[in-house]
Amino acid sequence: MPVIDIHIHIQPLKMFKPRNLNLIRRGRPNFDQIAEFSEKPASFLAFLDTIGVERAGLINYVSPDVIGFTAEVNDWVAKYATADPSRLLAFGSVHPRFIEDAGKEVDRVARLGIRGLKLHPAHQLFAPNAYRDSLKPLAKIYERAQALGLPIMIHTGTSIFPGARNLYAQPLLADDVAVDFPDLVLILAHGGRPLWMNEAFFLVRRHPNAYIDVSGIPPQSLLDYFPRLEEIADKALFGSDWPGPGVPDIAGNIEKFQSLALSPLAKQKILYDNAARLFPVG
Repeated sequence: MPVIDIHIHIQPLKMFKPRNLNLIRRGRPNFDQIAEFSEKPASFLAFLDTIGVERAGLINYVSPDVIGFTAEVNDWVAKYATADPSRLLAFGSVHPRFIEDAGKEVDRVARLGIRGLKLHPAHQLFAPNAYRDSLKPLAKIYERAQALGLPIMIHTGTSIFPGARNLYAQPLLADDVAVDFPDLVLILAHGGRPLWMNEAFFLVRRHPNAYIDVSGIPPQSLLDYFPRLEEIADKALFGSDWPGPGVPDIAGNIEKFQSLALSPLAKQKILYDNAARLFPVG
């Protein structure tokens, strides 16, 4: 069965703040391999071949104050993905506090070939619905993404990175976004792990435009967290979150997912079909 891993962190390692890069480096005896993948798309593509992953979402986002990524990360990932645009899905970001015209920046990154936007509330330090209060430029991001057909992935669930503000990552804060922008595809990354799984499940069932990815959740525990996952098999995407802290290898994640007590059709939808529908080739 072909696999799309919608959530892999291939990022410009030189942009990381040292303390955050050290967090990734710890416990990674293969860190040199990760560094090579960051520099050489051909090596990463060859690696995907060895583990049976057809396409990969390359997750990048602007977080200068917490992680270290500036808006240059958009140009970096867009250029990286040109190595094979049919297999490498570039995710970029627009931070409403660090750009003069957020709407124009969405248009610009779309022209670069960015296939989706990443919102990381815990690392960008604002709630997904902050446009209803004081952060008005955030609405421009949603408006332009909706008009351009760019899905937005919202990090939901806790983060252990220094400086993260986890309260912003509660899934229910995205409920307003799904209501106010009903034609905008929203992907709730990590499904609210490990505190807010029920909220994420509720949002996916309530809103036609809401999905989850299951990255960062140990596959062998997935049905403990989402015992009714089969019911939302049309709206769930496989992702690994590799090489994030504590995340095992991708091939092992796929193998464990395949062993779950789900129907073959549900597995096919989650591993491939849903992502292929949201991010068609070309």
